[in-house]
Parts: sequence; C-alpha cells; structure tokens
Amino acid sequence: MKLGDIGNPDAAPYGKPLDGVRVLALEQMQALPFATQLLGRLGADVVKIESPKGGDLGRGSLPGMPDPEGRNLGATFLRNNLGKRSIAVDLKSPEGRQLVLDLAPRFDVVAENFKGGALKRMGLGYDDVAAVHPSVVYVSVSGFGNTVPTPYDGWPAYAAIAEAMSGIYGYKADPDVPPTPSPVGALGDIGTALFATIGLLAALRHRDATGEGQWVDVAMFDSMVAMTDIVVNFWSMGAWPKPGEGLPMILDGFRATNGWFIVQCGREHEFERLATLVGHEEWTTDERLSTRVGWREHMDDLIRPAVNAWAADKTNVEACQELSAAGIAAGPCLTPDQVVHDPHLAARNMVVEIPNTEGGEPVLTPGNPVKMTKMADGPESRMPWLGEHTDDVLAAELGLDQDAIAALREKGVVA
Repeated sequence: MKLGDIGNPDAAPYGKPLDGVRVLALEQMQALPFATQLLGRLGADVVKIESPKGGDLGRGSLPGMPDPEGRNLGATFLRNNLGKRSIAVDLKSPEGRQLVLDLAPRFDVVAENFKGGALKRMGLGYDDVAAVHPSVVYVSVSGFGNTVPTPYDGWPAYAAIAEAMSGIYGYKADPDVPPTPSPVGALGDIGTALFATIGLLAALRHRDATGEGQWVDVAMFDSMVAMTDIVVNFWSMGAWPKPGEGLPMILDGFRATNGWFIVQCGREHEFERLATLVGHEEWTTDERLSTRVGWREHMDDLIRPAVNAWAADKTNVEACQELSAAGIAAGPCLTPDQVVHDPHLAARNMVVEIPNTEGGEPVLTPGNPVKMTKMADGPESRMPWLGEHTDDVLAAELGLDQDAIAALREKGVVA
C-alpha cells in the first residue's frame, strides 16, 4: 500500500471514527508517537510539537534517510509519524511555554511522554494545562508514572528497561547467560502506547458523558507487568519455571527444509492430534508422556526428533498447513523478506510504502492493524519535516500574522 492509496474504498464515505478529534502531542521516540499515529489513522488531527534544535529524538535514530534539508530522518521517526503536522517550539522559553498554553484549548487532547514530572517542572503539567482548558484530556506516558510517588521517580526509561523490570526476561533464561534485551522489538513502547490509546479514548467518552476532562497517566513499567501477566500470576501459583525447564506444555521450535516453525500444544487432545499426525500414536499410551510435565521432560529425546523427522520433507509453511488442518496451532518463523511479501499482509494493507528521499526502493512500515468495515484504510500521508507546519498552525489556531511569527522565529522561540 502506497502513501495516498485507499484500501476498501467502499467504506470511505463513512469517514473516520475519530474525525474532529484534535490532539496536541509533546512527544518523542515511540511510546507516545505510535499511539498518536494510530489515533491519526482513525481520523484524529495530530499536531506534533518538536524542539527547534533537532526535533523529536527519533529523527536522530539509525538507519535513516535525509529530509529535504539534508537532516537525518531516523527509522524510529519514519514509522511513527505518518499523517501528523509538525511545529517547532522551544518549550524551555517562557514564550514557547505560553504558545503551548494558548494552543491547548484548541485541542481535545494534550499528550506528552517526557520523563515523569518533567513537564510539571516546565509549567506544562496537567494542572497548568487544565487551568486554561478544564475539559482537556491530558495523557502522560512515562517510565514510572506521574500521579503517585514511586522509588523510580525521575528514572529515564526506554522499552527494554520496562521490559526487563517486568520479570519476563527471566522466562526460559539461562541464569549464567546475560538476558537478551528487546527480544520482540519495542514491546515496551508499543504495548504502552496501546494502553495509552485505550485510556485516552475512554477519557474522551467520559468527557462526552460528563463534560469533565481528566489526566490519563500510563507508566511503561505498569504496562509491561500487564503485558507479561504470567510473571505475577504464575509466580503466585508456584508455577514459574525453573531455569531451563519452561512451562509444562509444548511451546517449541521445530525444523523444516527451509527453516523453523513453532508449535503450541498445551492440552491433552491437542497432543493426541500431534501424535497421530507425526505417526506416533503410541505416545498416547506411553506413561512417560501421560502428563504435560512428561512432554517437557521428553522434548529433546522423543518429541522434537519425531516432529523434525516428520517435517524433513516439508517447508515450514507446508508443515504448519498440515498442523493447522489437524487442529494444532503452528506458525512458520518467517524471514523479513517473507513478511514483506506475505499475501495475508498484502491483502490487509499491512505494509505501507514511504518514498525514499534518496531514490530507489521505498522504505516500508507497518500499516494500521485496526480494521473496521465502515472505515477505509488510508489514505496515509508522509511524516512531517521538522517544523513544516509551524506558520500555518500558529496563524490558523492563534491568529498570529507573519510579522508576529517572524519575531518569534528571530528569538528562537519557534522554527
């Protein structure tokens, strides 16, 4: 799907569910930008406030490509800011802070993901914004929250920090081997972004019903404890696996002719189906395999060799097709090339092409996973250049003329 394309155009006349919702985002990197991009894909108008000195930190990430001024557009920025408008405002200057407070009442939502307490110290916290915009939905995303004291107040946090603190890095870990950070990409960022989106939408619904705004405070640490729920739950039930053991079930990788596939089998009837499919019906009466713990204990000497032998003449997709037909959950471990060219993802408009400013093949980013029968996919528009919409937004929202904007630019307040 290219920028400007519309998927399921028959749904276009319905518009978008968040048409008319306006979001002012003081944001960096991914934990909040992913959320506001999702809101934009659902119809919201998102205006992003960036520092005049380099903008969103995600612009500096690698790999990247140059913008029209030759400045780096990092991959983190590229994949989290489609469809937004950018204004460059110096939040550290009194005039810049006042511009934000003047803009805030024009928006339904003011959202930020600075370090906990940072915007309060800058005079742009919830109380400051609510004083000029009482019905505001103010959203904060941070490592450890803002609304209650915590021993981690002031700690900076990226995705891997919150993931590590959730306890999940100990699952299936060898205690003598360092943990692998970010084993599934930016779970800490995107998982938190989704909770922030849910909270924001709930607060908007509450405001529709009561007329009252509120502060939605989402911590990455909290979000990761929720996402990795087995840590707290299984530990409390005495079921947290010992190092190297794993949970009492089949949740393992097996080899096919062209790579790996994953099988999840956690119920006795599923195990019977697996045994029959791979030609080992005797497993169903083998005392060693009569319990889920037994499956785990005999994974390497019985189950894995047999499944690997069964799949030795199959591709990983073919193996999974047969497993799925037998009612056993399985999926191939796709390579990036296979993901990009997967027909399922193509059918669901899940790969978006961004023109490469250096020419050649487009840069790819995931599409919107939220599909609705009365909402068209797209059209997507490109990410903004730094400060690209500063003049337009200040003129349209605050009525500033070109002389006033030029004076602010001369002082370095905007760019």
